[in-house]
Amino acid sequence: MCPHTFQGRLPGLHELMTLGAIALVLFAGGLFAQPYPSRPVRMIVPNLAGSATDTVARMVAQRFAESWGHQVVVDNRAGASGMIGHELTARAAPDGYTLLMSTSAGLIITPMLTKAPYDSARDFAPVSLVVVSPQMLVSHPGVPATNVEELVALARAKPGQLNCASPGTGTSNHLGCEMLKVMAKVSFLHVPYKGTSLAVNDVVGGQVQFMFNSMPAVWPLAKAGKLRALAHAGTKRSPAAPEVPTMAETIPGFQCITWYALVAPRGVSVAILSKVNGELQKMLADPPFAKRLSDQGQEPQSTTPAELTAYMRAESERWSGVIKAAGLPVSK
Repeated sequence: MCPHTFQGRLPGLHELMTLGAIALVLFAGGLFAQPYPSRPVRMIVPNLAGSATDTVARMVAQRFAESWGHQVVVDNRAGASGMIGHELTARAAPDGYTLLMSTSAGLIITPMLTKAPYDSARDFAPVSLVVVSPQMLVSHPGVPATNVEELVALARAKPGQLNCASPGTGTSNHLGCEMLKVMAKVSFLHVPYKGTSLAVNDVVGGQVQFMFNSMPAVWPLAKAGKLRALAHAGTKRSPAAPEVPTMAETIPGFQCITWYALVAPRGVSVAILSKVNGELQKMLADPPFAKRLSDQGQEPQSTTPAELTAYMRAESERWSGVIKAAGLPVSK
């Protein structure tokens, strides 16, 4: 007798268990056969809306949504120098439906300076680098300095009286302030804020004299005359602002960059990581999309997950040297 034909009688316990097992296998098979993504994806941004990280995240999220046919929701979770968003991602289910647009600060610098509730190497699965974003040194237009040399001279004439803003302790913006202190041998006060927008607003308002920040948030304000662009902290002048000299033209060897990378909770399948990475590779290689980033002063760069892992390791060594030179206390 066929085990699934009961000829008018009720099935026994063994037969019910057999049917249940078959149904479970078929149900599970249906689940695993579902393409990724089959529902909306959340992209956490550990910064405020309107920040440079947020701007890039929204561009990427839109392209993902267009390609996948499912919404990609940007979820801004700012605070605690980005640690809130990172911890939330680290604790999320490793199913590919939570991604994090992280930064060099969140993944590398902050955990060195603060006891973070996550371990970057242990808790995240690298997907790809997205952009490298050199910092721009900007000041309030009323500051009597039109270039780096004049700002350094002003700081030497008024030791400890100038203020350098940042979106928070442990950000690459903060490290830019510290690098300037060390390399130019000057003294001024670092003023940390709870986010980029607040810091930029106070430099525009003149409450703080200057800051380092990624170009998308400050270059439009500089062009509008609300800020003064003193220098670009990349290795070469930006095509988006070729008239702005590099920091290295005045202080040889000075380089301060932020980079953004997409990561997922540790444990996400290789298949999903590969799909997300492939979509990023495709969009960053698309000339119109890449130009939108370049016009903002961002440098689009994609990597494999393995290349991002190696890059993070190298950046960890570089920033640890800066932190040591600046004499900053490190987390234990």
